[in-house]
Amino acid sequence: MAAIPSDTSQKPRISYHEFYTDGFTPREHYRPLWEHIQSVGQNAFEAKVHESQLALHAEGVTFTVYGDSDEGIERIWPFDLIPRIIPAGEWSVIESGLKQRVRALNLFLKDIYHDQRILKDGVVPAELIYQGKDFRREIMGIDPPHDIYTHISGIDIIRDEDGKYLVLEDNLRTPSGVSYMIENRVIERRILPEFFAKYRVRRVEHYPALLLEALRAVSPRGTGQAEIVVLTPGIYNSAYFEHTFLAKEMGVELAEGRDLVAKDDVVYLKTTTGLQRVDVIYRRVDDDFLDPLVFRSDSALGVAGIINAWRAGNIAIVNAPGNGIADDKAVYPYVPDIIRYYLAEAPILHNVPTYQMTNPEERAYVLDNLERMVVKAVSESGGYGMLMGPASTPALRKEFAAKVQEDPRNYIAQPVVQLSRHICYMDGELEARHLDLRPFIIYGDDINVVPGGLTRVALTKGSLVVNSSQGGGSKDTWVLAE
Repeated sequence: MAAIPSDTSQKPRISYHEFYTDGFTPREHYRPLWEHIQSVGQNAFEAKVHESQLALHAEGVTFTVYGDSDEGIERIWPFDLIPRIIPAGEWSVIESGLKQRVRALNLFLKDIYHDQRILKDGVVPAELIYQGKDFRREIMGIDPPHDIYTHISGIDIIRDEDGKYLVLEDNLRTPSGVSYMIENRVIERRILPEFFAKYRVRRVEHYPALLLEALRAVSPRGTGQAEIVVLTPGIYNSAYFEHTFLAKEMGVELAEGRDLVAKDDVVYLKTTTGLQRVDVIYRRVDDDFLDPLVFRSDSALGVAGIINAWRAGNIAIVNAPGNGIADDKAVYPYVPDIIRYYLAEAPILHNVPTYQMTNPEERAYVLDNLERMVVKAVSESGGYGMLMGPASTPALRKEFAAKVQEDPRNYIAQPVVQLSRHICYMDGELEARHLDLRPFIIYGDDINVVPGGLTRVALTKGSLVVNSSQGGGSKDTWVLAE
């Protein structure tokens, strides 16, 4: 939780620059890259940028944006050719902190769907969990294979004004973006192979192999009999490119709910030669639509009976249903306490200060200072359901204030953190833009953090909103080897 400052007149601080030092000279790990960019010259680099856009178009690397209407607009993935570089020493801290966080959140999920010790001990308020719309009472007592809930996590990390890495959000339901992380690297290697000759960059392209290994590890019938499918909502989903990409890279079936059937607590894939038993479902369908017998009865996207098959131990569902309560933004402020409770360790990565709207004093402070705050709906993602105070109008602040007062449990607030900046090639000029980082963590036999992640960039000058659905772009992320 965040302390209420006594002085609210402080001016915003200047954001940390990833590429430049305070003297506007490139940081040491960027110098070879900068020297190469200068030697290439603008015309040649411009041609490389154009070539990268053509490559993305030819590969069909797209995402879908939905506006006020239900009609989606498919766009080519926005990609900036200048990579973000993370030295080995910095990555070591990030990696350790992410492993610690995912391990603790997995233990938290196991606990709240079984004995609820953390609630009984008062570490996390019980009403906070019970009032959360993503707490699924329907799955109480179910034991997922190997007690793993958080098979795949995408943890959003930012750097504050001092350059300190902080966790902004936990994404434990159906985190997306990993296919774009890989495609960024593929395009970068193809267009600028000479960049890689100057650095020892750790690989990210092996992610599908790591994921496949983790999926096989949780098969109820063992790794030797692991029939796996990727369950997609279909072609109109904004991340459908990623669903097809991962299924293809892993060599497994891509299926919609209508392609599967549950009989006698076993799930089968319909094929031209008959029913084929399925052991592991990597689902990209939200909980609400997963099983019409348990959740939303009007859902045509899921599989009727899949939860009973999971309860019977005949199927592994990745990620586990019910994970949403652990990445609920109102639970997020308690993650440091969750780490201490289950692991008896101090958190390696810290949170952004957060105000709970269920606390009357904190709520009053936030409502008096909305122009300095970021207000978020606790279960929304993709930049939706959010108020960016400094960029908001009085009318929008009034609207959000009414929403917060009507349903305090549904909102949290955070002081505006000036996300770190990095140079980007924008219309022929090198300009600074704000960014964050989403590393991906796979939990199978062990916890693996892919060395890199999806660096998301706010392409609009001055904007702090990096989500692709809100006009954001991306960079390749280079983690340097020791």
